[in-house]
Amino acid sequence: MPQPDRLETVAPLIRRRIAPNGGPFTASGTCTYVVGRDRVAVLDPGPDDAAHIDALLRDLAGERVEAILVTHTHRDHSPGARLLAARTSAPILGCAPHRAARALSEAEMPMLDASADRAHTPERVMAESDTVSGPGWTLVAVETPGHTMNHLAFALPEAQALFSGDHVMAWSTTIVAPPDGEMRSYMASLDKLRGRTETIFWPGHGDPVRDPARFLRGLVGHRRQREAAIRARLAAGDTRIADIVAAIYQGLDPRLRGAAALSVFAHLEDLVGRGLAASEGAPRLDGAYTAA
Repeated sequence: MPQPDRLETVAPLIRRRIAPNGGPFTASGTCTYVVGRDRVAVLDPGPDDAAHIDALLRDLAGERVEAILVTHTHRDHSPGARLLAARTSAPILGCAPHRAARALSEAEMPMLDASADRAHTPERVMAESDTVSGPGWTLVAVETPGHTMNHLAFALPEAQALFSGDHVMAWSTTIVAPPDGEMRSYMASLDKLRGRTETIFWPGHGDPVRDPARFLRGLVGHRRQREAAIRARLAAGDTRIADIVAAIYQGLDPRLRGAAALSVFAHLEDLVGRGLAASEGAPRLDGAYTAA
């Protein structure tokens, strides 16, 4: 796992410092990446943690932060960008302000609203293939909606690398939680990445993905198996998400049950949209579902 409390050189053009926010959803903490030397880009400065930014700037003494890039607007990734910008005057670039995949249905509550950083207002929103560059490095935006609808990855062609944010991580599958995220978009983004040629992914949490082509095949297969298991539970007569989670996530850490329920909800919302399941009214986390 990545080492906290130090700026590690993990590749000739890439250094990494781990924010001290480790937990069941963040592994050892958020990975803040520094790209380049002397005139650098900082990617995902992490949570609203002044001590983390102080340590990062000590690490970078004598170097200039040219750009601050953000993959997506969850509070473990983007608030630190504002702290870093205030200390360096570097522009905040990358993902757009936070947005949901859809409007809330009647009486629906946004389950991950506390995780959304709605104060994120970048100086420049980057879209597909937009670039920012410095001496010896170029970062290219790759739109990867799904985990959040504004999620970006960033390719670093000089290293045949991709900073995959929370879209693809080696340590855990990504949570997709409606209405913050959307399963159909997430799966489409996985397929998009399968067409790329990078040889290593540097994720928002945990260790790198060192064989992306194989890993992405496995990730897509895992999601399809999960969908098949949910459909089987519907066919067996389960109608509530809690019952489906209990059946297909046996032995799950109790701290992760809520995340598992949101993942099942994302699959069910997608299945209803494709006509492969039915719901009473609009799909809801507390709704009832049947096989179509």
